[in-house]
Amino acid sequence: MKAYMKGLFPFLGVKAPQRREVSRMVWQDFKVEIIDNWKEIVWLLWEKEEREFQHFAQDLISKVEKKLNTEDLSFIEKLITTKSWWDSVDFLATHGVGTILKQDTGLKISTARRYMGSDNLWLKRTALIFQLMYKGQTDRELLFEMIDRSLGTKEFFINKASGWALRQLSKCDREVVVTFLKRREGQLSGLTIREASKYI
Repeated sequence: MKAYMKGLFPFLGVKAPQRREVSRMVWQDFKVEIIDNWKEIVWLLWEKEEREFQHFAQDLISKVEKKLNTEDLSFIEKLITTKSWWDSVDFLATHGVGTILKQDTGLKISTARRYMGSDNLWLKRTALIFQLMYKGQTDRELLFEMIDRSLGTKEFFINKASGWALRQLSKCDREVVVTFLKRREGQLSGLTIREASKYI
């Protein structure tokens, strides 16, 4: 597990099914306490050294996801920019930021632009993928703007995210993705094109 994560984090060696079973039991026994204190609990877990603790924190966030609101955005951003790697960022982008920004169009646009304008790789990635779960409600113009602002980068995690976002959109709006790829011919990275074209 440590090798798969490029040696960035130590691991206890607890496999995902076991961890999820423990989180299910904890939620069952302490649901009220977790709902009332979820930020404090999640941060305590986030500060732990072994990576399973951050994954356990994500399990808890998924339990309170429907209760997230705009006041929680700064906390989710803190998690994204702490102990950052794709396994935490992708979850927080789609199940944290994505859930929150879906509630406020103005905040969605300003936040995405702020993330893409930052110097933080993982906030930039978040700007590209936070709408992954939106399906037909994806703000296409905003997504295309984020991709356009990242054109020319050689950063793997950005180009991969651009392609991933386009691939997801193609599942419900194939033609708009085909048109976008044609209009950006010669500008998108090969990685982005391969990812985006998977279902086209």
